[in-house]
Amino acid sequence: MRLKLDIDPGIVAMMAVEVAAGERAVTSAMREAGTGLKTAWRTQITGAGLGRRLANSIRNQNFPGSGESLDAAALVWSKAPVIVGAHDTGPLIRSKDGFWLAIPLPAAGKSTRGGRITPGEWERRRGLRLRFVYRRTGPSLLVAEGRLNTRGQAVVSRSKTVRGKVTAPIFLLVPQVKLPKRLNLDRDAERALDSVPGLIVANWVEGRFG
Repeated sequence: MRLKLDIDPGIVAMMAVEVAAGERAVTSAMREAGTGLKTAWRTQITGAGLGRRLANSIRNQNFPGSGESLDAAALVWSKAPVIVGAHDTGPLIRSKDGFWLAIPLPAAGKSTRGGRITPGEWERRRGLRLRFVYRRTGPSLLVAEGRLNTRGQAVVSRSKTVRGKVTAPIFLLVPQVKLPKRLNLDRDAERALDSVPGLIVANWVEGRFG
C-alpha cells in the first residue's frame, strides 16, 4: 500500500516568506551590531585621548557583501592592531636588545616622522652629543649641553660664553615600562554580541508588520 502526501502549496509559500523574513532580519541585525561595535570602539579610543586617526583605524565589514542570509556575519577590526591591542591589554614593554628604553622628555621635542623621537634622530637633528648620566636612586639620563629655545627644547649654543648654557635632561632611561590599560574592547564586543538576538527579533517583527 502506498500513500502519497502532498504539502499544501499555501504552506510552502508561507514557509518561503518566513525564511525570507528571517534572512532579512539576521542580515540587518548583524549589520547594526557591527556598525554599533565599530562606533563604540572608535568612541572608546577618542575618549581615551588616543586621537581620531587611531580611532578611524577601526573598520567593519558585513558578510555577505550583498544580499541576505541566515548565516550573515559582521567583522570588526583595526588596521593598527598592535597599537590598539597594546592600549587594550596594558603590556610590559622591554627593550629588544635588553638594554634601556629611552623615554623622551619635553626638551627632546618631536620626531619628524611623528611620535616619539629616538636618541639617534635627536643627535642628528640637533648637532649635539648625548651624555649618559647614571643615577642610583632613579632612572638614568641622557643629557646634552646647550641652551633651551623658546619652546624649551635643547639646541646648539653658538655663544662663545657659557651664559645661557645648561645641561638639559633629554631622555629618561628605564629597563622597562608598563603601558597603562586605556581601553576595554571586550566589554563593547560582549555588549554587541548580547544585542544580536534582540536585533534579530526586532527586525523580523518590523519586516513582517512594519
